[in-house]
Amino acid sequence: MKKIGFITTPLNSGDSVRGVGFYTKNLLENLKFLASKYDLVIAEDNFNVDLIHYPYFNLFSHTLPIFRVCRTVVTIHDVIPLEFPDHYPPGIKGSINLQLQKLALSGVERVITDSYASLKSIRKYLRVPHHKLKLVYLASDKRFKKIKSPRNKFNLPAKFVLYVGDVNYNKNIPNLIKACKMAELPLIIVGKVAAEVEKMDLSHPELRHLQGVDWSNVTKLGFVTDSDLVDIYNLATVYCQPSFAEGFGLPVLEAMACGTPVACSNVSSLPELGGDMATYFDPGDVGDMVKALKTAKSRNSKEWLSKFSWEKTAKETLKVYREVI
Repeated sequence: MKKIGFITTPLNSGDSVRGVGFYTKNLLENLKFLASKYDLVIAEDNFNVDLIHYPYFNLFSHTLPIFRVCRTVVTIHDVIPLEFPDHYPPGIKGSINLQLQKLALSGVERVITDSYASLKSIRKYLRVPHHKLKLVYLASDKRFKKIKSPRNKFNLPAKFVLYVGDVNYNKNIPNLIKACKMAELPLIIVGKVAAEVEKMDLSHPELRHLQGVDWSNVTKLGFVTDSDLVDIYNLATVYCQPSFAEGFGLPVLEAMACGTPVACSNVSSLPELGGDMATYFDPGDVGDMVKALKTAKSRNSKEWLSKFSWEKTAKETLKVYREVI
C-alpha cells in the first residue's frame, strides 16, 4: 500500500475552531475509513511517505515547503485577501511570504479547492495551471438536522435573523446589520470574533469597515458548541450569509440541513451551495437584502443536500491521491 502523509497542523492551532480545522478533522476521519479501498494508508506524519497532503494554505505565512521530499497535494480554501487587497494588507513580511508560497506552490502536483468560485480565483491570483486544480466540495456535519423541540438555552426572541461566522470585510456585516434593522428583525451572531469586537482596534485596516456600526439590534453569542448551534439554527426565522465573497460557505448547508430558510448573496461560491434552495440578493444592496430576509422560505432540500457529504469529499480526495502517485 502507498502511504499518504496528512499534515494535521490545523487541529492544534487557532484554526481548530475555524473552517480549516473543521475541514481537516472531518476529512481525516473519512480518509482513514475509506483509504484501504484505494490501496492507500493515511498517516499523520511525513516520514517515509509516497505523498504529502497539506490541508491548508496561508497566503501571508510560509506554510508550504519549497523543497519537497515527495509528491505534494495542497488544499487552498480561498484567496479572499488577494481579491480585496485594501482590506487585507499583508505588510512587508506578508508580501515576502506570499512570494515564497507562490514559489512553493509551483512545485506541487495538485491543488484542491472547495468551490468553482475559488478555483477561478486561485487560477487568476496565484497562476496555478488549470490541469493542477481539483474541485472537491465540502459538507455539513451529520449532527445538523431538523429537530422538533429545539432548546432555547440563550433566551432568543421568537423571530430573528441568524449569522454564523467571522466579521472580516468580505462577510459584509455592516450591511447585514442595516438590513435587519430595516426588516425590524433582531440579528443573532454566533462567532468568537464578533463577541470581542468592542475590545478591538477598529483603526486597523482589516477592521476599519466596522467603524461606526450600531450593534444595538445585535446579540453576539460568541463561540457555541455544535449541539447548541443545531438548536439555534432550528430556532432561527432565517439564516443569512451576506458575504461579498466566500471560499465555500458551510453555514448555508448547515442551516438548510436544519430546515432553516436561507437568504444569501448572489455572488462567489454561494449560488453553488444554495442552488434553488436559497433566496438570493445583491450584497451591496441593503434594500434587496431586506426583501430576501422577508421572503426566504424553508424548502425541502434533502435531495439537494445529498450532493454534499464527507464520504464523497474523502472519496474524491482519495482519487486525487491516486492520480498523483
